[in-house]
Amino acid sequence: MRVRRRLRDLRREAHLGHVLVVVPLALIVIITVVDVVTPESIHLRPLLVVAPALTASFAGSRWTAAIGALALVSGVAEGLEQHNLNNPEQWLEMLAILAVSAFVVVFCALRERHERVLHRVRSVSEITQRVLLRPLPREAGPLRIASMYLAAAAEARIGGDLYGATRTADGTRLLIGDVRGKGLASISEAAAVLCAFREASHHPMDLCKLALRLDAGVCQDVVEYAETEPYAEESFVTACVVDLPDAEPKAEVISCGHPPPLILRGDQVLTLQPDQVAPPLGLGLLTAGEPQPATFSFEPGDVLLLYTDGVIEARDRTGAFFDLPARLSLRAGEDVDTLVERLRRDLFDHVGGRLDDDTAVIAIARAPVPARE
Repeated sequence: MRVRRRLRDLRREAHLGHVLVVVPLALIVIITVVDVVTPESIHLRPLLVVAPALTASFAGSRWTAAIGALALVSGVAEGLEQHNLNNPEQWLEMLAILAVSAFVVVFCALRERHERVLHRVRSVSEITQRVLLRPLPREAGPLRIASMYLAAAAEARIGGDLYGATRTADGTRLLIGDVRGKGLASISEAAAVLCAFREASHHPMDLCKLALRLDAGVCQDVVEYAETEPYAEESFVTACVVDLPDAEPKAEVISCGHPPPLILRGDQVLTLQPDQVAPPLGLGLLTAGEPQPATFSFEPGDVLLLYTDGVIEARDRTGAFFDLPARLSLRAGEDVDTLVERLRRDLFDHVGGRLDDDTAVIAIARAPVPARE
């Protein structure tokens, strides 16, 4: 979806560039005509350099070279018409137009090369990010799931937030987390957590054993990267693991230093704050005391919201944080997709269109139990 949107934006930009070429063409015509009709003591020919310089701001090197050549031809034609090409000043003006045009053409060529390299890097990053963060299923048993991932920059940076969902024998298990660190170590830790989570889904184990498995995977990954990555030992992962049984209206939660989930129930927003919050993954502290899951009610019609701290730590221009509970409400007939999209718009409105941190959100709705005949 993101790749198609990027290609559509590139086509729109190319079409807009072709339309804007009319502006430098009109400038060449206007400057030439005005210079011809004005007295010989007034020289407007040097202004022709504005046309290629302006073209370089929105078009490529080919269009810039064509406009520069046209400006040079227009200047020569004007000199022939006024019979003043024998004047050295006129030749200096022609050389100035030629030099400026050549300079902006070289500048455009370098910019296009940089944009091509950046486009390839973005494409590889987007594909890698999509492989690392597999799209969540829209439906899982009685659950309806919607999610969003927002990168903090236009470039699809790898690492940062992570999420996943797997089906167990009797329910659905979800994971959301946030890697604290940078460089290859953070990418490796995100992959280690997701791989351990997906691998554990094929074996029957409770949330406590799953959290210990994730912590062991991150600790092992930190040890492997400690020799080559200087920031590896400073990295850890905050995570929240949720187990949602199909047959029981409840949610079992283990939080490893992660923001607590929220429950949307009618016009209420409830915080699912476990009594015991385990340390983040990768610090090797979970073995000191096995984390125990907290059980909360998750009734049909409720919406469970998992999120990363990029949402609640988003600031507006005044420095005020995004008040997530105040922005949430269940509207009549609104599904989780509409809820997530509305949250995305509110978040961008709050920060003024640019995020300072990666953001991930998962909304899960338990479908109402069908009425018995």
